[in-house]
Amino acid sequence: MTAGDPGWPRALVRRSEEFVATVAAFGIILLPLSEVVLRRFFSTGIDGQATFANQLTLIVGLVGAAIAAREGKLLALATGAMVPEGIWRRLTTAAAAIVGGVVSAVLALGGVGLVQFQRDTGNVIAYGVPFWWFYLAFPFAFALIAARIVRKSWPTWRGQLVVGAVVAAGAWYATRWDGWMDTAQWPWFLALALAAVLGMPIFALLGGAALIVGFGQGDNAIQAIIGGLDQLTSADLPAIPLFTIAGFLLAEGHSSERLLRFFRAFFGWMPGGTAVVTAVFCAFFTLFTGGSGVTILALGGLLLPALLADGYRERFALGMLTAAGSLGLLFPPSLPLILYGIVAQQPIGDLFIGGFLPGSLMLGALMAMGVREGYVSKRPRQPFTLREAAASIWVAKWELLLPVVILGSLLAGATTVQSSALAALFAFVVQRFIHRSVTSLHDVLRVMGKSIALVGGILIILAVARGFTDALVFANLPQQLVDWTTANVHSPWVFLLGLNLVLLVVGGIMDIFSAVIVIVPLVVPIAAQFGIHPVHLGVIFIANSELGYLTPPVGENLFVASYRFNKPIMELARAMLPMYVILLVGVLLITYWPWLTTGLLGLFGR
Repeated sequence: MTAGDPGWPRALVRRSEEFVATVAAFGIILLPLSEVVLRRFFSTGIDGQATFANQLTLIVGLVGAAIAAREGKLLALATGAMVPEGIWRRLTTAAAAIVGGVVSAVLALGGVGLVQFQRDTGNVIAYGVPFWWFYLAFPFAFALIAARIVRKSWPTWRGQLVVGAVVAAGAWYATRWDGWMDTAQWPWFLALALAAVLGMPIFALLGGAALIVGFGQGDNAIQAIIGGLDQLTSADLPAIPLFTIAGFLLAEGHSSERLLRFFRAFFGWMPGGTAVVTAVFCAFFTLFTGGSGVTILALGGLLLPALLADGYRERFALGMLTAAGSLGLLFPPSLPLILYGIVAQQPIGDLFIGGFLPGSLMLGALMAMGVREGYVSKRPRQPFTLREAAASIWVAKWELLLPVVILGSLLAGATTVQSSALAALFAFVVQRFIHRSVTSLHDVLRVMGKSIALVGGILIILAVARGFTDALVFANLPQQLVDWTTANVHSPWVFLLGLNLVLLVVGGIMDIFSAVIVIVPLVVPIAAQFGIHPVHLGVIFIANSELGYLTPPVGENLFVASYRFNKPIMELARAMLPMYVILLVGVLLITYWPWLTTGLLGLFGR
């Protein structure tokens, strides 16, 4: 990157945002751990430690969202991909970009107002550090997102210039027009919905809805930003970026080869050993990366050749890998469970305990499919030997220690944030100084940038969800849903069946994190009317969303697997159908047998 390079300004912005996000992430890692050490050994602490960590999480989330926009990884409805290539795809992309760009630009202006307000008040955290320094992330991040949405709106710079001009005019009009309170709002909501169907990021749908309702009440864009501020500084939120960083560091260090050897040594002797290994390995990997699509992308190139080399049918191998990519989200430290706990205000430790048996049931169901295939096809088994088992443990010892570190710290009384900080630090030390897979500052920035982009795509939705929830409350929608359901549905079992069906549809078009943020506030009060345990509801929600990843025609895992294996989506859907059916049976068992979720809670006195 030199001044003579015409692309150096863009490269400078790229490096700068990755550097800022990485420094903020290391701050989140070190602050909780430093506080523990100082309290334990020196009877002192860091003033405002928790507040500093929360403000750094805000920076990670917003800068990560800007990075996700740069990489084209902002979460959107899967329906946008159904528009055929060509002029129609370009036109619909431009239309969605105009709406998304306007929302982002208005939120950026709201961020400017928030910074000005906080600067005038002069509030400080500790050591003379003012809050408004951290709040600068709002206008910068949303302005970058708007610019990047515009840049990806059209293949040529002239088209981008036209879209950018429309976005600027739309943002100016939205913030200065005084007729919001006197006109019908449904046309604006319709425009948002159509843009979302055409591929606009989900955060813009939620943020736009919040802005429309707020403007209709006479508020300004600052109110939507204040709601995002509250969401991004909640106490348990730092656990999401920290566990994600740990998972990406694990993937970066070629841990997959070492773990594959371990799982083969211990499960390869079973009938269908390689298929069983595939299910267990994918579940193990997904619980650290938090996204099932990441599992397919990271492990597909390793496991598909292994299955084919052992003589498994290609159709079975493709179906197993596609289905197994959604396993693991019910085991600690599942990011969707953490997010559910934050949104539904439930103890995250209880959700980890409640998800263990249901997660084991889903994993066991897919393992049983592998065993059956081994018996029917008479696939070769790998003999179990103590020498290979011991050698595989030694080779994968650092990866295997990570879940021990996490669970051990939780059992020792650490908070979820402290445990996640320890996990991220452990993963960094192992990959940087033991395996040496992260060898330079450039590597650190690259890996952290990838993980923070995923985090940003999640947290920006959480940032605007508060305003969206307020909009729903203002419209009295939650209470109307409660009233309608209690008036027309008289059995909790019928309600749960309806919830299963709704979540399968939602999971088929929306990623699991967006579904948690949008749907959970609506279903929690209804479930409470039927006496459904909130932890049981959370497990049902995540289990259904796992299955939603596989639901045709637009389940996320089908698209990811189609890209990874270069196969048509419907071919993968047919290959995965037997696995889908058995996982569906598992979801129904989890739904209608509450003991699977609450049994261990009762045993532990929770």
